[in-house]
Amino acid sequence: MGWLEGQVALVTGGGSGLGRAIVERFLDEGAKVGVLEINPDKAQTLAADLGESVLAVQGDVTSMADNERAVAETVAKFGKLDTFVGNAALWDFGTSAEAMPSETVSSAFDQVFGVNVKGYLMGAKASAAALRDSKGSIIFTVSNAGFYPGGGGPLYTSSKHAVMGLVKQLAYELSPDVRVNGVAPGGMATDLRGPAALGLSDTSFGDVLSEEILEKFSPLDIIPKPEDYTGHYVLLASAENSRTTTGSVHNCDGGMGVRGRRESEALMSSLMSPD
Repeated sequence: MGWLEGQVALVTGGGSGLGRAIVERFLDEGAKVGVLEINPDKAQTLAADLGESVLAVQGDVTSMADNERAVAETVAKFGKLDTFVGNAALWDFGTSAEAMPSETVSSAFDQVFGVNVKGYLMGAKASAAALRDSKGSIIFTVSNAGFYPGGGGPLYTSSKHAVMGLVKQLAYELSPDVRVNGVAPGGMATDLRGPAALGLSDTSFGDVLSEEILEKFSPLDIIPKPEDYTGHYVLLASAENSRTTTGSVHNCDGGMGVRGRRESEALMSSLMSPD
């Protein structure tokens, strides 16, 4: 028997990458899952691959109407909602403030914050009443960029810091009925795209992030896969196993904060070696 047996979740951006890994893990743990996915081909593939335990809703997380429709259709099909997972995101591919053309700063900001922050807030608002009824939970995908610089450019990094604030504020507002938490994974090769305003809508994160780079930044000497992070979502979705947890963010980025280990060891080795 899985940790989420009999539960119902709604995951945004669940058509590929980390989102799809979360969907599949929730299914393995016994849940039924609704998915809000902007790409119609991914939504169709998801429904065809995973069967009747999944409801794929094609829509845009930056639309309040689409968020409300996804919640309503998920509740209509499965009878309730226990967990909302805000996961859809855009990455800025590390574009620095100076490198952004002046004429695109405003639209690029709106696009990144529209998906990464507004989309989460809209999903939370749309699902709040159903989650109060079930004494459920909200889980947002944060990032190592929610803790440290260098995980993206100023658009992505500031958007993920905003999500950190959203976790805490919503945990405060929705208590005691709804637990609100976050999961902060590190880099992984997925189909995460960038904002159209920067000409990055057709560029995939996995196209520029090699396994060699991923392993280089891991103090654990691993190449993280999307499925490696999904256990944290299961834990936070499980009322039995995280009853006391709200307003927290699980930093599971593989140790990005201590990634200077090798450099430090090399320095200490050179200092201790005889001339």
